[in-house]
Amino acid sequence: MFSRYSRAGFIQGGIGYGVSNSHVLIRNAIKDRNLVYETTILQEGQRLDHLSSLYYGDSSLWWILAAASGIGWGLQVPPGTIVNIPDLEQVRKLVT
Repeated sequence: MFSRYSRAGFIQGGIGYGVSNSHVLIRNAIKDRNLVYETTILQEGQRLDHLSSLYYGDSSLWWILAAASGIGWGLQVPPGTIVNIPDLEQVRKLVT
């Protein structure tokens, strides 16, 4: 099972990735506009793992949203924060 503390987890479909390296790749791809993404504004009581579950069907992929949004590693982010939600298939291709 994937843990945010492990160095080797799996994105849906069993494809492996390294969290620390992937974080930089995702952030840079967003900055360079090389990933398709949508945005949402975090509402009171929402967390990144909730959004990850909603958009990706997997709450453990919250770090992808954090990387894409330049948030860092915190799950609790203030309401009003703009969160970038990249296309998971494109993220998968980027990090593998």
